[in-house]
Amino acid sequence: MTAIMTKRIYDAPAASDGARVLVDRLWPRGVRRDAADLTGWFRDIAPSNALRAVFHHKPELWDAFCERYAQELDAHPEALKPLEDLIAKGPVTLLYAARETTYNNAVALKAYLEKRLG
Repeated sequence: MTAIMTKRIYDAPAASDGARVLVDRLWPRGVRRDAADLTGWFRDIAPSNALRAVFHHKPELWDAFCERYAQELDAHPEALKPLEDLIAKGPVTLLYAARETTYNNAVALKAYLEKRLG
């Protein structure tokens, strides 16, 4: 399977990133669109605003967040198709804006995709 990585959008782009995909619903503060070096912005696969507000990067809610996020993704498989197509072609880096590097939607999405794509 192709490599799926996660990275803060505030970190400098690298050649090893492959396709750079922003997976947040909102555009990150202070990032110029031309400097982001994005392959795409897939906001439709980001967690719903309601789920994001409940979780708010609380580690104690991580498992519940991942489960509910997976349910949201399962309900809209067509939204995943463009991302899955990129993954089939080569390395993909899922970009996020959160300061929290362990408990965020990109990490949850990576785990979901690795399980789904096997």
